Amino acid sequence: MILVVGNKGMLGQELMTLLGSAARGVDLDEIDITDLVSVQRVLTTLKPRVVVNAAAYTDVDGCEGNTELAMQVNGEGVAHLAMISKEIDAKLVQVSTDYVFDGRKGSPYQEDDAPAPLSIYGESKYAGEMNTCFNPNHLIVRTQWLYGHAGKNFVETMLKLATERSELTVVDDQVGSPTWTRDLALAIKALIDKDCRGTYHAANAGFTSWNGFALEIFRLAGLKVEVAPMTTEQLGRPATRPLYSTLDCGKLAADTGFTPQPWQDALKRYLELRQPH
Repeated sequence: MILVVGNKGMLGQELMTLLGSAARGVDLDEIDITDLVSVQRVLTTLKPRVVVNAAAYTDVDGCEGNTELAMQVNGEGVAHLAMISKEIDAKLVQVSTDYVFDGRKGSPYQEDDAPAPLSIYGESKYAGEMNTCFNPNHLIVRTQWLYGHAGKNFVETMLKLATERSELTVVDDQVGSPTWTRDLALAIKALIDKDCRGTYHAANAGFTSWNGFALEIFRLAGLKVEVAPMTTEQLGRPATRPLYSTLDCGKLAADTGFTPQPWQDALKRYLELRQPH
């Protein structure tokens, strides 16, 4: 059995749908990953062969003012899952982020590039990566710019704003790969099926800016919205973001045979399938 921790979140729901009867989900009502006793009780009772941690504190700006909570959930919580999953001989799959990098490399990041997080969120997720290693039988899957059918995300925010305004201003100096939760779930399943270990990058193919992402959302949705550019500095958010943090997913394709589709194709399919929020 595959245990999905955080099964009510955006990625968790996608994993539950994809894995079907092979999966069992737990969320905050059943497990508190910041509490070692809670983690021990749930994992030793259910005895999964794989634990996928899709639970995280993902409010990037919120983490800046809540360092302790960010470290508890994204760092210590992962240590608890790693220690107990090792005790019961289960693989731990930890979902991480491009925000562990500083974005200064100038080309897509590979799995063995040195992390250098710029924000509390990035630091807490990097702590989680290091803590994952308490269980030698582990997978760390880094992704970026996630959107999906359940939860707050950039696509839904843009579509909502399009009903309120005819002109928007969106940053154009942050570059990455918009990634559909369904394709990330497929990548995670492929890695589990091949019994892979170590660190992998999984994101939809190609890259764009947030501005370019917004333009494509409106184009595919048939909405007439003017999208003006602005810089990250002009936006002035609390957390520092990497400006160029695309992920090289060649290792994923080589080891599993699975290549995520281009981000434009994924977005088109997402918009075709989505239920209006």
